[in-house]
Amino acid sequence: MGKTADLTVVQKSTIDTLHKEGKTQKVIAKESGCSQSSVSKHINREAKGRTGCGRKKCTSNRDNRTLERIVIQNPFKTMGEIHKEWTAAGVSASRTTTHRRMQDMGFSCRIPCVKPLLNKRQRQKLLAWAKDKKDRTVAELSKVMFSDESKFCISFGNQGPRVWRKRGEAQNPRCLRSSVKFPQSVMVWGAMSSAGVGPLCFLRSKVNAAVYQEVLEHFMLPAADELYGDADFIFQQDLAPAHSAKATSTWFKDHGIPVLDWPANSPDLNPIENLWGIVKRKMQFVRPNNSEELKATIRATWALITPEQCHRLIDSMPRRIAAVIQAKGAPINIECCTCSYFSCSYLSVGQHF
Repeated sequence: MGKTADLTVVQKSTIDTLHKEGKTQKVIAKESGCSQSSVSKHINREAKGRTGCGRKKCTSNRDNRTLERIVIQNPFKTMGEIHKEWTAAGVSASRTTTHRRMQDMGFSCRIPCVKPLLNKRQRQKLLAWAKDKKDRTVAELSKVMFSDESKFCISFGNQGPRVWRKRGEAQNPRCLRSSVKFPQSVMVWGAMSSAGVGPLCFLRSKVNAAVYQEVLEHFMLPAADELYGDADFIFQQDLAPAHSAKATSTWFKDHGIPVLDWPANSPDLNPIENLWGIVKRKMQFVRPNNSEELKATIRATWALITPEQCHRLIDSMPRRIAAVIQAKGAPINIECCTCSYFSCSYLSVGQHF
């Protein structure tokens, strides 16, 4: 054993300990089970502060800071664009070196999370709502029936541009890609509570107040009877025009159903978003040939949702509210506690998220 690099961690530790005790290199070599030259090289290396060997890096710390600044300013640039801008700043480095330096800094190329674009007023309202609901217990939230629509598409388009970011920066505003709230798609309405899920409704036309009231009459009320029986419950819905219409509000009053106040553009707060995510993940390898096959697959997958999954999602509501407060009203993303995937209501069937 004649090379310092061949020494094991235990041998290096033994050499360091005996050297501090003042032992001779001959004694140290015998105790550590290596040659005296290896002991000498290791001691000299530690004394000079050398932790590794090899060619000196072609970029300085200043060059590396310039690269990091370029990536942070626009994390959606391609590797070629980043390398071109870095070399234009006077740095002599290959594209491979550029990639290696970015990896050393902790950057990885990932698909950006999609978030609704919130203005300042919406963020303030979202924060105020979270502070008002922060003391709600899981038992109180179990009385809420959460509802929402989601799209399921047959097409399998690309997932958009990637973003350069470091670990833990998935929700950083500069790393997010804004989304359109109502993309053209086939919509499905569903509801859930801590006791399980209700029947699905496939929306065949544009949802206005009249259509939405029919959904409530023929799908929400039966779901409430199935999930709550004669017990009281609170209905949750977002602020879509059909949901917040005066005619819809009158319908709820006539039926004596209280509606939970809900902030605008806040899909991440709704646990049913995670439920849609579970369904889409289970369907990611399904290739339906037409809308009827797609509907059949959605129904079959929806039927596999268990009350335990729903209960765990309801149980995550206090954490979602706390995350909104911590983010000061910015868009959040709560990891699905039942499938370890993030919620996203904007994905087509077959797209992994």
